[in-house]
Amino acid sequence: MEARRQYKPMKWSEPPIAYDSGRVSTISHRRRRGRASLPVVDRNRCCQDRSPEGAVARSIQAVLFDFGGVFTDSPFHATARAGEEMGARPGQIEAILFGPYEEDTDHSWHRLERGEISLAAAREAIIADGRRQGFAFDPLEILARMTRHGGGVRTALVERTRRLRREGTPTALVTNNVAEFGGVWRAMVPVDELFDVVIDSSRVGMRKPNPSIFQLALERLGGIAPERAVFLDDYASNVQAAVKLGLRGVLVGDDPDAAIAELDRILLG
Repeated sequence: MEARRQYKPMKWSEPPIAYDSGRVSTISHRRRRGRASLPVVDRNRCCQDRSPEGAVARSIQAVLFDFGGVFTDSPFHATARAGEEMGARPGQIEAILFGPYEEDTDHSWHRLERGEISLAAAREAIIADGRRQGFAFDPLEILARMTRHGGGVRTALVERTRRLRREGTPTALVTNNVAEFGGVWRAMVPVDELFDVVIDSSRVGMRKPNPSIFQLALERLGGIAPERAVFLDDYASNVQAAVKLGLRGVLVGDDPDAAIAELDRILLG
């Protein structure tokens, strides 16, 4: 197996780095907590200002969302709890399981999220990596905690996204995900109702923070310019990558109402 890059856990009490001044909106957070043919959205149905003043086009023409940590509680909380129980250093189990998540590497989990290997192959490699570092754990058992101990779906964000579509604003889901988990997460929210476009990393062969995944989403939305879109994610490096491309960014924390308020502020601005 290839040698792993050294991983330094990110400190989520710190605000994300703004590549373009004023473009990253930090939301209060305690912890931090992505190849099938997709439809192209008709841009003529979006960007109409419905304000009483009847102003022309709004500056934001589309909203892109992450899934885990945005529409649900952060999936990384369960990993942190497991690490504490095993006596690991902060971030150590997470690094073994997910690799340096602020990068796009050849770690087994990253390859899994790009659809290059199966869940079974990634599981075997992660178990072996854990044993080399003195930990015996099954990554699937840790992932199961996300379902058992998670806070469920954030209905406020589901409703806000539904309203965006009713208002004529195109929406896209841009998620780092696993092909074998597709049936599970898609059953948690009404995906087809909420999103014009779904970009699943395991289907398109690329994952956040690779900027190409945002470019693909904007292309599928009808060729919307990056500066006309906003992206919400719970992982700072993903927001930073989108902002560097030109999108507005909202770093989502533990309070979904705060994220919604910040999104609305950007949309009205």
